[in-house]
Amino acid sequence: MTLPRLPSLRLDGKRALVTGAGRGIGLAAAAGLAQSGAHVVLVARTPAEIQAASAEIRAEGGSAEALVLDVTNLAAVRAAIDAQAPFQVLVNNAGTNRPRTFLEVTEDDYDAIEGLNQRAAFFVAQAVARRMVDAGQGGSIVHMSSQMGHVGGARRTVYCMTKHGIEGLTKAMAIDLAPHGIRVNSIGPTFIDTPLTRPFFEDKAFRDDTLRRIKLGRLGTVEDLMGAVVYLASDAAALVTGTALVVDGGWTAE
Repeated sequence: MTLPRLPSLRLDGKRALVTGAGRGIGLAAAAGLAQSGAHVVLVARTPAEIQAASAEIRAEGGSAEALVLDVTNLAAVRAAIDAQAPFQVLVNNAGTNRPRTFLEVTEDDYDAIEGLNQRAAFFVAQAVARRMVDAGQGGSIVHMSSQMGHVGGARRTVYCMTKHGIEGLTKAMAIDLAPHGIRVNSIGPTFIDTPLTRPFFEDKAFRDDTLRRIKLGRLGTVEDLMGAVVYLASDAAALVTGTALVVDGGWTAE
């Protein structure tokens, strides 16, 4: 008898691009991919954090470089990606939010959230996918969505709108790109404990309500997402496309 062999979660020889990689979820994604053997290109608008992160990855024996880029500048995005060797993995992570009630949202709020969360995400993915197709090697695109791409939330109308849009984009992209061997999936985190989110949890009522909704009873950590990123990037997910991996501690189960 020959037993089936577990597909590899290793990413040796693959090139991965991670946007919004200077901190939080993006940094964890970059670290996880590098720890799994990929060469990682870390993207952000400001150089300090991604340069420090890529240096730390290299110090640990990984392979990484920093690419300073504003992903909302679509001409710059296309030029930068065209100048790179093709990627086999994209983690489309750059995003933002400005919590407001529906009646308080301004045009500037709308444009800032939609411009980064949807418009930039769409065209970054398009630029990377075109290079994947040209190379004929296939690949994996992972959109960093949110549990709010599956439900609604107070003071998050524009954010929810953009993340629901990312879920639709994921499914439609998966159909268009499957003939090229490119898989497209999303990850939907719950509230993750990062320096950016910690001020929100100084509000006891908000923290208590959040923990009540997360059925496992704790906030997420960036480490909770690293395995999901590596899995979707790897051959272990070779038949997984057009779907959402929701890492929400049970928030959306109710």
